[in-house]
Order: sequence, then C-alpha cells, then structure tokens
Amino acid sequence: MSHCEISRFWNSAAVATFIAGAIFATTPVRADPLAFVHPDRLLPQSFPKTATSEGEVNSSELRSELRRQVIDYPTREAPGTIIIDTPNTQLYLVLNGGKAIRYGIGVGRAGFTWSGVKTIERKVEWPDWFPPAEMLGRQPYLPRFVAGGPGNPLGARALYLGGTVYRIHGTNDPSTIGKHVSSGCIRMLNSDVSDLYARVNVGTKVIVQGESKSRKVFAEERSKSPTDNRRSSLTANTLTLVNDVHVRGLN
Repeated sequence: MSHCEISRFWNSAAVATFIAGAIFATTPVRADPLAFVHPDRLLPQSFPKTATSEGEVNSSELRSELRRQVIDYPTREAPGTIIIDTPNTQLYLVLNGGKAIRYGIGVGRAGFTWSGVKTIERKVEWPDWFPPAEMLGRQPYLPRFVAGGPGNPLGARALYLGGTVYRIHGTNDPSTIGKHVSSGCIRMLNSDVSDLYARVNVGTKVIVQGESKSRKVFAEERSKSPTDNRRSSLTANTLTLVNDVHVRGLN
C-alpha cells in the first residue's frame, strides 16, 4: 500500500469515528433496561422481602385508635389469638398479662361483612393476587392475575384464612384503613401486616366479630341506664312481632 493510500485510509477512519461519536452524543442513554417495564410484570423475586414504607406517607394521619399500639385488653382468649372487631375497624393480637396489640384495619363494605372463627392456613410474603371467581363475577373487568409486588392490592404480606376466600393482607392505599371498603378481606398498613405476620404462625386462631356485636357495642350496652335497656328490650320485642307477621305472610 502506497503512502497516499495509507493516508486516505486513516482520513476515512477519522471521519467515520467522528460521525459515530456525533450520533452517540445525540442519542439518549438508558442505563436501566427495565425502566419502562410495569412493576407487575417483574418477577416476585425481584422485590424486597421486607415491607417498605412506600405508599404509607399518610399513616401518621390516622386517628389514634387506628395506629398500632399495646393496650389493656382483658379476654379469656389465649395469647396469640387474633380478634377482629369489624364494626370498629380494629384488629387485636392477644398478649400475655391482659394486654393486646391493636391495629387499625379496613373491612368489608355493606353486604360483605361476615363473622366466624377461622385459622390461618397459609402465610405469604409479597403474595400474587388471583381474584376469586365470586369477585370476577361482580367485577369482570378485574385482571385474572397480578404478580406480587408494591403495586399488588394484597400488599406486603397475606395471611390466608382457612375455609374462606378471605385474607388478612396489606394494602398500597392507606386511606382505606378505618373504612368499610373491601369485599370481605381485612386490610392493614403494609408495616402493620408485616409486624403481625412476624408474630403469628400457621394455625393461629382468628375470631371475626360481625356487625351485630363487638367489644364497643357490649360496653355501650352495659353503660346504658335501666330505662334505656327496657326501651331496647321493648324495641327488640316489637321487631320480633313484626318479623313474625312478615314471615306468616300477613304483611
């Protein structure tokens, strides 16, 4: 190769390098290859195994009775029992010495509350969500599957209640705590459900108190005057008679 040909070769290489550099400089760099992937599309293993405070910026604004705290709670139930006070949107974990940890919760909306005694049959961190067939029947627009993660409606932890489609689980919407909003599941702040999750085991007894009776209701009944109690008794008897007439078809 002659000296002139070598010179032309290096000049061409320099021009090509300059053009390539200009193109690279004007092209935005994407350092994160998953920057545009929706969180629900990522594998559950990619999420942290401990609950975060993400989405809980308003937790400090909860009413005091909905914030996690140890309180006096005399009960005949054994330590380790979970008691859910549906009307007052509170969950209690019974401790020794007449104490309990009280948590604020979200519960079923009108028509979706329930009561009974169940046990925890399964515990899952960052659970996947498969909406039950009953829920899909009411809300067919719901997805059939949502992978576990911060964007999942079940939040950071889930405690599955045996013999039901219900769970005690976290939420990415703290504004629902203290409200009747769910389809029967019990919602907790992610930080609270993670705390409860660490304290209980599979087989834990769960008592769900329905709308008819709760500790607060019993306390209010005990505090009524004899006149109030007689009035309540008369009202109950009247309702019984009305229901009896209705059942007999004399309405």
